[in-house]
Amino acid sequence: MLYFTISYFYFGHKNDHIMLQLNMASIYKRNDTYWYQIRLDGFRYRGSTKTGNKKLAQQIANTIEADLVRKKFSMPVKSNYTFLTAWEQYINSLSVNSKTKELRMYLSKHFLPDFKDRQISEINQSHIKNYQLKRKIEIMALPKNIEKKESEISFRSVNLEVNTLGHFFNFCIEKELIEKNPAAGIKKLNELSRIKTLSDSDIDKLINGATNKLTRDLITFLIYTGCRKGEALNLKWDDVDLQNDAIAIKGTKTKYDRYIPISKPLKELLCGIEKHQDCLYVFNKDGTRIGNFRKSFITACRNAGIKDMHIHDLRHVFASKMVKDGVSLFITGELLGHRTTQMTKRYSHLVPETLRKAVDDVWNKKS
Repeated sequence: MLYFTISYFYFGHKNDHIMLQLNMASIYKRNDTYWYQIRLDGFRYRGSTKTGNKKLAQQIANTIEADLVRKKFSMPVKSNYTFLTAWEQYINSLSVNSKTKELRMYLSKHFLPDFKDRQISEINQSHIKNYQLKRKIEIMALPKNIEKKESEISFRSVNLEVNTLGHFFNFCIEKELIEKNPAAGIKKLNELSRIKTLSDSDIDKLINGATNKLTRDLITFLIYTGCRKGEALNLKWDDVDLQNDAIAIKGTKTKYDRYIPISKPLKELLCGIEKHQDCLYVFNKDGTRIGNFRKSFITACRNAGIKDMHIHDLRHVFASKMVKDGVSLFITGELLGHRTTQMTKRYSHLVPETLRKAVDDVWNKKS
């Protein structure tokens, strides 16, 4: 444990001086994380810096010490963290190897150059709006967007960046680095909904385009259930009830469990999957859970002659087929696991066709 002594701190004005001697905040390592220890007027303050970076940990400790001094003398507490220092602390607070951490680190490559050297306490909403405008112009200047109307361009990536900044500033509020979130209340830019669907013949082509049974089973399962890719890959046999024809989808993106009825063709699919004694997961390769099947999916699309198709689009294929066949938006939303009707409304343009079909079915019986 290292201790240092620094000069006296003076507070007051004219000839009235208050003198306070401090030991410089010390840091020490415990389980790959640095902890700080501060002595102030006979009291000892100790806590985790939540980082294994020694230089960053010392900066955090020094800032905490300065804030303690300010509070003691009722002075305004103003963090001297730079954006980069606080951002590194934020990233270190996220779960190791989590998709959220990976995504936010990826998105930060756009805004770090703009904000990294700024004092965290000096960033306001105008700075965030200016950044949003700058990114909007950059997106519009991309070759694929030139000559398009603004309403025809999706700015989803910019919205994700501003959303990430919002999460980051909330973290800073929790750590008492700032008092207000400068990213709060900023209106989102236009996001074009991507709803790619397939005809019945194209569905057959895609399934038959798979070069192995595992990919074929996964594509078919996603079309029959509307599950997200992660939900399918994490599905365990314990969550499949073939007696009562129901699948329990647990640990979903919305953090709510839901149940999907097993149709006859889906039951045939599940019964045709070999169970490995040592593997809990439904979809596996030689008893080992798989993490992705993107490459084999791309191969299936190429073999089927289908362009611009993503794995997540299979969820839209399921939803579109439900709505077109007369299933209500409410029930479709329940099957998809939507927590709000807003998400399901993306398929509302298919409802008129369903209503027309219902009317035709009724009156055609009279002829």
